[in-house]
Formats: sequence, structure tokens, C-alpha cells
Amino acid sequence: MEGNIRDYILEYIYESNNARKSVDINKIIKISSEISKSMRSGGKLILFGNGGSAAEAQHIAAEFVGRFEKERRALPAMALTVNTSSLTAIGNDYSYDDVFVRQLQAFGKKGDIVMGLSTSGNSKNVVKALIYAKENGMLVSGITGEGGGKMKDIVQEDMLITIASKRTSYIQEASLMIGHIISKLVEDELSNE
Repeated sequence: MEGNIRDYILEYIYESNNARKSVDINKIIKISSEISKSMRSGGKLILFGNGGSAAEAQHIAAEFVGRFEKERRALPAMALTVNTSSLTAIGNDYSYDDVFVRQLQAFGKKGDIVMGLSTSGNSKNVVKALIYAKENGMLVSGITGEGGGKMKDIVQEDMLITIASKRTSYIQEASLMIGHIISKLVEDELSNE
């Protein structure tokens, strides 16, 4: 029994590491650069996703507003998953598919960076919000799993990070790593300004 548990744990770590290693570093650099450029011009980073991706959106936003590793000014980032009254009112009065797009209509503006997180790339509310953002002058980006789902048809290729896995947990673990790296790169870029 113990051998099976150890084998499972080792296999999990191995596969999770492979998912993280599959990430295109150039896309991380590109997205980080675009976020820095937006923030220099008065823009902000807006993140959203469902379930574990919602938690990651909040986590990444917190790294910007608080700090990642350096003392510096607060950087403007927000997750559209934190206001439960808005989420439930919009879901009830409109549709759950509208919970992010409705908030983008209120808070998003031309020049902002919008980042959708969806392990499948097909979450209806994420896809709908990315389409709205793109149509309204916001730069769209995203993190998703293998294949990219519908997000690959909306987000330009160099702004969409796809993780080579279909397993949700591996994708989410890699997404958080990506969020931390982006936080570090933007923080380093803007900390002296």
C-alpha cells in the first residue's frame, strides 16, 4: 500500500513539473512587459476566472496591490471574483455568463490589461468577458490548459499562455507559478518609478 502511495506522489510531482516546464517563457516576458506599459500609462490589470482560477486571480492581484518581494508603490490590479454581492446579483439578475463582462463594463477602460484564467479555455463567462474587453480597447491575455479552447480564438497568440496538460490541478499549479513570475517581472520593472 505504501509503495502505491509513494508512486502516486512521485508521479504527481513529475507530471506537475512537466506542466510547469511546458510554459513559453517568451509569452511571460511579453505579458509582463505589456502590464508594465499599461500601468505606466495609468492602466490596470484586471483578472478573473472560476473556482481555483478565481482564487489564483485574487492571489495574483494581491501580489500587485500589496507587494511580491520588494517594497514599492501599490500597483493597480483587481480580481473580478471578490465582490460576492456583485457576483450573485449579476448572476441572479442577468446570467452567470455575465458576471465578469458586467463588471468590465463598470471598471474596465481602454488601455487596461485583462487576464482571463480558465483551465479549459472554454469558460463561458471568461470567454464573453475577453471578447468584450477586446472589442472595447483593452489588451486581452490569458492562461489556460492544453489546446487553449475558445480563448485561442480571442487572445492573440503571444498573449495566451497554454500549459501542456489537461489535468486541472497541474494547470492551476502552473498558473500560480506564472502569476508569481509576472508579479516579479512587473515589480522589478516598476519599483524604481
